[in-house]
Amino acid sequence: MILTGRHLQRRTFLKGMGATLALPLLDAMTPALAAAASAPASPTRLAFTYVPNGVTMPAWTPTGYGPDFELPRIMKPLAAFKDDILVVSGLAHQNANALGDGPGDHARAAACYLTGVHPRKTAGGDIQNGVSVDQIAAAHWADQTRLPSIELGCDDSRTVGNCDSGYSCAYTNSLSWRGPTTPMPPELNPRLVFERLFGAFDTGADPATRERRLRERRSVLDAVLERTRALTIELGASDRRKMDEYLTSVREIERRIDMAEHDTRDLPPGVEKPPGIPVLYADYVKLMFDLQVTAFQTDLTRVSTMMLGREGSLRTYPEIGVPDPHHPLTHHGGKVDWIEKVTEINVFHMELFAHFLERLKATPDGDGTLLDHSVVIYGSGISDGDKHDHDNLPVLLAGRGNGSIQPGRHVSYPDETPMANLYLTVLDRIGVHPESIGDSTGRVEHLDALTA
Repeated sequence: MILTGRHLQRRTFLKGMGATLALPLLDAMTPALAAAASAPASPTRLAFTYVPNGVTMPAWTPTGYGPDFELPRIMKPLAAFKDDILVVSGLAHQNANALGDGPGDHARAAACYLTGVHPRKTAGGDIQNGVSVDQIAAAHWADQTRLPSIELGCDDSRTVGNCDSGYSCAYTNSLSWRGPTTPMPPELNPRLVFERLFGAFDTGADPATRERRLRERRSVLDAVLERTRALTIELGASDRRKMDEYLTSVREIERRIDMAEHDTRDLPPGVEKPPGIPVLYADYVKLMFDLQVTAFQTDLTRVSTMMLGREGSLRTYPEIGVPDPHHPLTHHGGKVDWIEKVTEINVFHMELFAHFLERLKATPDGDGTLLDHSVVIYGSGISDGDKHDHDNLPVLLAGRGNGSIQPGRHVSYPDETPMANLYLTVLDRIGVHPESIGDSTGRVEHLDALTA
């Protein structure tokens, strides 16, 4: 705990018994931050949420442009956030097309999504892609946060072998690439994400040892209890309330992870569930979203990526009445009932994303909320899953990026505008200035204009 007079520094941590608890932005930190011109009180956060296998585009595309657009069916769950989202049409990833390499659109869709690069077709170790936009931002902020970035996923995945017509699983299952040959595989286990955020843990231990340590480990809040009490005595009423809300949120996340580790309902005999992963998909996704909110709230990281499912995902959704595997349904061949099932999956994903936006908007951050100070990009590397199209991609931005984005609109760009142009522009707006990203050809307009 670092005090300057009676002021807290922004990079304040409470430590104890192997746990490290970062703090949210408190009023007591504001004077110290104001004295450091290079340290804004509310940094911008950048998050990417990816949905696999494309969407039903007629149910995605809004009617109307500018602020007068109407939310389509898939976006109805975002009705409460209409003024917080910017829907973008016309963007494409040409490097996700075959370009002479034949089948493999799902692998190319995921690999190209944040890089704008056509990946080398190989199922071996000689993978080749590009640096992803999230990692460009992460490298820029690396010395300002404890973790440069976090990569999360909610679907079984692996990074070796052949996952799509001769393309390595590293392409199918990884959005984030630190370098052309270095994918950043997503972490699937909420317990391991929590431990990475709040304390050191030996993830390499054998299962029996790890289980024993989990049983013996106290709550991260119990581990820093004395330091928490000492700190709160020095805080004003507003900060004490913020601390109480934050600590309650952390303990609730711990409780949900503990429950998931002991929940074996609905599992067939002989099937093992990784510890920390909830049985129900909705609980799983919401938990992963909440971990991102906590990481942003405490400025542990400013960059995150999350895959709601890997490309080519075979996940079923019996909880919404869709027991069929997702990917085969997208090859509907025009069957109306199959298209309806795909659309129901798309709506379900958006309902879960709405939870993320709700949490971001409900979390105070400096002179606004986390959503005000974030840019959250939601979408897929495929538009029509039946045709494997990579043009007119489904894209929406949420948040205001610290005033750099004007949401509440639908903006349409000329067909075949590189998706990388949007990324380049977003990075510019949040203070990161690469010369290019993938196949970018320049910047896009209208991110902060009042009209399309």
